[in-house]
Amino acid sequence: MGIIDKFLNKRGDNAKAEMAFTDHIEELRWHLIRSVAAVLFASIFIFFNIEWVFTHIILGPAESSFVSYDWLCKLGKLIHVDVLCMGDLQIQFQNNELGGQFMMSFTSSLMIGFIIAFPYVLWEIWKFIKPALKPSEIKYAHGIVFWSSLLFFIGVLFAYYIIAPFTISFFANYTLSPLFKNIITISNYYETMSDLIFGLGIVFELPVIVYFLSKIGLLTPTLMREKRKYAFIIILVLAAVITPPDWFSIWLVTFPLVMLYEVAIVISERALKERKRKEANRENE
Repeated sequence: MGIIDKFLNKRGDNAKAEMAFTDHIEELRWHLIRSVAAVLFASIFIFFNIEWVFTHIILGPAESSFVSYDWLCKLGKLIHVDVLCMGDLQIQFQNNELGGQFMMSFTSSLMIGFIIAFPYVLWEIWKFIKPALKPSEIKYAHGIVFWSSLLFFIGVLFAYYIIAPFTISFFANYTLSPLFKNIITISNYYETMSDLIFGLGIVFELPVIVYFLSKIGLLTPTLMREKRKYAFIIILVLAAVITPPDWFSIWLVTFPLVMLYEVAIVISERALKERKRKEANRENE
């Protein structure tokens, strides 16, 4: 309780700083209610259009006409990399549960609803945390909702347009024997897509996470440079898990994640300089 009370007592110089613990819980509850309401509102909109959404968006990468296949093949011909031309897709789907398709409409609506409402959910979280910060801290965190949302959407789009086509094409066309046919359950397909999209969406938040860990002194650019080789191995393993087992696909994921790590080092260095400057100013006062 002592840590919580200390946090709550820092929430500005206005009347909110004098609020009782239960008042803060009530405030948090309303932030959560509005966040959930935003997700539900977006989900309901998607649910009423779920047939179109499922056919054209969720099942998009499972069609040979999906735009990424054409783009990647043209790029492959340009740079003479044949693996980028993945050929035609002939995927057969099945549903093996009585209420499978009905429940899938709910889960997929919630997933896309959350993605759509993600910036608003972040904004509600920021509104709750902001009064606890000092003016200098608020200044450093300026634009956090925008940048966090942007990075999340970049990760989502990267997964959807680049990683998903490689993953789906590889596993849909891979066979141990001509006697076996790949008839994929729709639930397995959906789980693969959602894991890729949410996973990379969260991974792309790395620069924001690094910034705040560096601000509070838990992370330094020196430490990140020293652990760079271990980070590279972790990224390589992660890329191998979420992509087909061919080296081109693995490097296709590894390269942007490594670049993201290098950007995070620069961000950590900047955050460290800001913290040292702040400490120096405090000592001078």
